[in-house]
Amino acid sequence: MPIAAAIVSRALVAAGVTLLQVAAQSGGPAPFDVTDGMVRQSLLGDSVFPVRTPTQLAERLRARGLKVTPQRECIFRVLQGNDEHPSAEAIYAAAQREMPMMSLKTVYQTLIDLAQMGEIQQLDLGTGSSRFDPNVDRHHHLVCTRCGKVRDVYADFTSIEVPPAERQGFALGSAEVVFRGICADCQAPVG
Repeated sequence: MPIAAAIVSRALVAAGVTLLQVAAQSGGPAPFDVTDGMVRQSLLGDSVFPVRTPTQLAERLRARGLKVTPQRECIFRVLQGNDEHPSAEAIYAAAQREMPMMSLKTVYQTLIDLAQMGEIQQLDLGTGSSRFDPNVDRHHHLVCTRCGKVRDVYADFTSIEVPPAERQGFALGSAEVVFRGICADCQAPVG
């Protein structure tokens, strides 16, 4: 998506108009494909995000000298294939279904260890709590301002630049674009 389109898209989302609504009204293709519950920019095609298996995560922890407990293995299973960007509390609730004696502290410590190792991303998307993303591939996010749902966006925004006069002494490394708007579930009429 060219930089001008990205700026227009952000402005529309800020105004409460979703990108899918814009596509429907213009008669053009939707800029994002949401048919399988995963959001991807249609122009770039489908991408499969890389997530390590629970066995691979266990091996990585052992290689760092960290203990691999049954509780941690349970957390790895909860994370595998999870594209919902869950909070630690949501991971804790899911893990407790399998292991009722799981502690929230264990969940937090495991998530922090995985994030420090670069195996997951800890995200602060303004939804009220940190979210965790097992997808460490380069991507961006859509955030619903009503329900807090977070979805991945695969798009090339490498042309976004901070003008040198605005960098305030920062040596820039990367950028993450977060689009805010209303998800399809929240737009659906209640009835």
